[in-house]
Amino acid sequence: MIDNFWAAGSERQAAQLTRSLIENSRYEVFMACMKAEGNLGQELREIGLTEIPSFPLKTFYHPSTAAQLNRFARLLRKLRIDIVHTHDLYTNIFGITGAWMARVPVRIASRRDTTGCRTPSQELIERQVYKLSHSIVVNADMVRKHLVSLGHQGERIETIYNSFVPERVRSRHTREDIFRLLKLPAENGLQFITIVANMHKPVKDHVSFLRAAQQIRQAVPNARFALAGDGQLREELRGFAKELGLEKEALFLGSCENVAELLSISDVCVLSSLAEGFSNSILEYMGAERPVVATRVGGAAEAIVEGETGFLVPPAQPDLLAARVIELLRDPERANEMGRRGRRIVEQKFTPQAQLDKTERLYDRLLNRAGSAALQTQKVMGNGMLLALPGLIESLMQ
Repeated sequence: MIDNFWAAGSERQAAQLTRSLIENSRYEVFMACMKAEGNLGQELREIGLTEIPSFPLKTFYHPSTAAQLNRFARLLRKLRIDIVHTHDLYTNIFGITGAWMARVPVRIASRRDTTGCRTPSQELIERQVYKLSHSIVVNADMVRKHLVSLGHQGERIETIYNSFVPERVRSRHTREDIFRLLKLPAENGLQFITIVANMHKPVKDHVSFLRAAQQIRQAVPNARFALAGDGQLREELRGFAKELGLEKEALFLGSCENVAELLSISDVCVLSSLAEGFSNSILEYMGAERPVVATRVGGAAEAIVEGETGFLVPPAQPDLLAARVIELLRDPERANEMGRRGRRIVEQKFTPQAQLDKTERLYDRLLNRAGSAALQTQKVMGNGMLLALPGLIESLMQ
């Protein structure tokens, strides 16, 4: 179950896993969503998912939520579903609760971030929902450690890394065509520093990226800064770039459909986040053979080999971020070698097959012990969970 069809991190990974399961596993796969909207629809239809039931909610505490949960539970019973696997906060809450109501034998929740994305109320309700699940899939060991620090049982948490298909970042356009396609300045000798991150919340810390850009521009006058991503903070960030004197150098590209082309002309790629789970952007950078400078948050250190495929810096320290980028811009030979090493790591460690193998082993193991695990969960939670759920959901939305 996924929230929607927009090609964001969780949805993209869920779609890739679904494709792998359909094409290369013995499992019969169904998909459901909360909102049937977004640009992944065509990709899902290509793998045979032509009818995906949706369960839109006005709010979690609206009276219609109970009706949607019952509708979802009836569907699960009708299809005789053995496993429900959810992929983010809202599908965890809705999907795992509905699966528990339907007595689905195996219920798998997911966690793809550490801090910065949940309120205390959200943590509270998700903690209760995790008790209804038999396993929690995380996409980095750092996320696993975070959940253990919150009191969750480590043996119930499974690390399965994001997967990546290098073909997605392989451009077949000429450099001249790319500049025209992306509407970028094509002056000779320009060096491009790129960040691919949404602008919905401050957690991506574009402010630090722009502060670093100001310092980089002073040391490397031919540097230009490509910001791919959209969100409610975009105009505010554009104004901040102007305050820093980067009105011409900071290039806001919006929601970029041509990431492969952008990365192919980038000299250094950056992620300045304050918090992450396991960044898809980092895998895209490495898959495109670009050197990476990223903040040491979430699972970044599980992908980037310090000094070999890029550099890790503390979050919210633009001076250090700028220094590492400048170092790479001044040594393009080393930067190129880092990019090549990064590509090799992606091809060895973060393949769809590796993701599929670990997921299948988890499914098999949980199905084999489904009877005792389901009984234990029922004893722990009891029927009081359904009675407590409306109040917890209401607190989530406050």
